[in-house]
Amino acid sequence: MKALWLRYPCTSGELVDALSPQTDWKPNTIKTLLARLVKKGAVAATKTNREHTYAPRFTEAQCVRAESRSFASRVYDGSMMPMIAGFLQQEKLSPEEIARLRQLLDDMEKD
Repeated sequence: MKALWLRYPCTSGELVDALSPQTDWKPNTIKTLLARLVKKGAVAATKTNREHTYAPRFTEAQCVRAESRSFASRVYDGSMMPMIAGFLQQEKLSPEEIARLRQLLDDMEKD
């Protein structure tokens, strides 16, 4: 999806060219993945002439939100606090990241 978000609309050949140097995936693997994403409704496919052009149906931010909710639901019974605390205990944050996190919490408290 990240490759598609960076260069949509694009053909499967363009995605293969973009992903092949970064992964060990074969062209057929990439095309199969695209077909599955189309079937699931995450990617739109438009046929022009003899080629399909692909574009994401959701933004990266929408996908991140959905995946975060899904992860919290599966692992933390839907509770965000243990999930956030777990991440914070495992990762060292820079002073800038801590300040940004404080600002986000302050903004949430105001709303």
